[in-house]
Amino acid sequence: MRAFVVSDLDGQLTLTTTEVEPHASDSDDILVKVDFSGVNYKDALVAMAESRVRRVPSLVGGVDAAGVITQSPDPNLTVGTRVAVHGGNLGVGRDGGFAQYVYAPARFINVLPDSVSTHDAMVIGTAGFSAMASVLALESHGLASGAEVLVTGATGGVGSLAITFLAARGYSAVASTGSPQESSWLEERGATRVIGRDEISDKPDRVLASERWAGAIDCIGGDTLHHILRSLRYGAAVAASGLVAGTDLTTSIYPFITRAVSLLGIDAVEATASTRSRVWTALGQIAHQVDLAPLVDREVSLGHVADALEIVRKGETRGRILVNPTTG
Repeated sequence: MRAFVVSDLDGQLTLTTTEVEPHASDSDDILVKVDFSGVNYKDALVAMAESRVRRVPSLVGGVDAAGVITQSPDPNLTVGTRVAVHGGNLGVGRDGGFAQYVYAPARFINVLPDSVSTHDAMVIGTAGFSAMASVLALESHGLASGAEVLVTGATGGVGSLAITFLAARGYSAVASTGSPQESSWLEERGATRVIGRDEISDKPDRVLASERWAGAIDCIGGDTLHHILRSLRYGAAVAASGLVAGTDLTTSIYPFITRAVSLLGIDAVEATASTRSRVWTALGQIAHQVDLAPLVDREVSLGHVADALEIVRKGETRGRILVNPTTG
């Protein structure tokens, strides 16, 4: 089969599209014929020299994929079933979805709702899973109907899908972006207004900013997350799933003890079976309400994955980049 391989041997990084044999890690692995995979920021980190994310020297990249089961020892996941594959060490410590076939254990595999095609499953992908998990986490925390929710990294995968889902569920999504030229596109996705990165909070000379947001979805991290915390309303929460701006968080205890705000961690990697089922069920229920087509930045072949990774690494996407392993 054709696959996109990341290899870092003897200090030499190579990114190649080549022929490889599908490899099962365990006897109970399930084989999926890949219809589409998606390009994620995590994939860009895996494909860097001396990557701190990649766990092995060489592997097929791609942390998510969608397709049809072709071999399965699991009676609950039968041949012909349409599935999404994501999580665990897929594309990080074992061969991933940038290929025509992928092996994965059952815990990484999610049966798709009837309303979600394999193409749309990868428009959603890990990014959309994180976005919907974030929305559900805010709702479980008590987000009020119609509340105003801040979304950072708004033109990226998680951000643009979060705006789409929030709008479909009746919330007022405020898009924060460093790409003001995309304001019209973000408003078309459902944003009620668009603000710059430096407009998240005010009063920089004080410990706390004005109370602005009833909730927030953040995929940036770092200093952005700090400014969100200091500007949340009393009792509000931020659902955090990203680290584009860095892994360190320098903030104070004041938002937590004087405004009772909460920081909700969103994990799409080791999510439990019940969480996966709940999120994909919600995605299936909302599928008929949203138009996912405008969220596709572009569709590429395996031979152009390296270029797509660089685009994602630079933050130059508008939505999702899909990989079709049958083209090119």
